[in-house]
Amino acid sequence: MALWRAYQRALAAHPWKVQVLTAGSLMGLGDIISQQLVEKRGLREHQTGRTLTMVSLGCGFVGPVIGGWYKVLDRFIPGTTKVDALKKMLLDQGGFAPCFLGCFLPLVGTLNGLSAQENWAKLQRDYPDALITNYYLWPAVQLANFYLVPLHYREGLAPTTLVSIPPELRL
Repeated sequence: MALWRAYQRALAAHPWKVQVLTAGSLMGLGDIISQQLVEKRGLREHQTGRTLTMVSLGCGFVGPVIGGWYKVLDRFIPGTTKVDALKKMLLDQGGFAPCFLGCFLPLVGTLNGLSAQENWAKLQRDYPDALITNYYLWPAVQLANFYLVPLHYREGLAPTTLVSIPPELRL
């Protein structure tokens, strides 16, 4: 409980910094879980550089972009009723998610050292599956997120920070 209270105090005092650091930390944790529990690499084979890249991606892209989007979305559709949450989820998943993935995937490719042509080919190949996979999970999660989670907590908990990236998209 003391850790949670400290997090709340830090979030109240420095919301943007804490939200960005939360997104980066969760993306790093997601990569650690992916490498250790999904890929079963073990500590000796753990790719620390990949984890640090994911932390950087969370702090430098995912956290700021999604945090900003949630603020815009709450201004555009104020309120926390079930209908408001449904409207937010539909706009988020129908408009924002496709655009976000279209930016996120090439950024990951660039960080992987892909050329522009390789990155474009990978985007064309992976984007449809990534978007379909997104729709299996995130509409329900986002509906709960928009209905139950206050905005100041929601901004640091970007959806992509909470689930591991599929193997074909990993760094």
